[in-house]
Amino acid sequence: MKKYQKLGLSILFDALGYVSFLIPGIGEFSDIIWAPASAWLMTKLYKGKIGKIAAVVTFVEEALPFADVLPTFTLMWFYTYVFKRENNEKAVERLK
Repeated sequence: MKKYQKLGLSILFDALGYVSFLIPGIGEFSDIIWAPASAWLMTKLYKGKIGKIAAVVTFVEEALPFADVLPTFTLMWFYTYVFKRENNEKAVERLK
């Protein structure tokens, strides 16, 4: 999957996580279903150890009442394609 397709899906999944805010009280109940689903989606979108760690963070963030304000999917995309890439480029420069 291309990186900007992942960004689009990440934004979509974060938006789905915010749906629980539309129905006060009842909306938090929907997180019982969304928390494990979002964790599973995170492992499918981002592979390896870092994807598993992000899945745990996503699960906890979605499962805790009123804690699901962080856009974890989008933050993971930025970590993967912006911050991690910059660190890798700096490491390569130091080796030269």
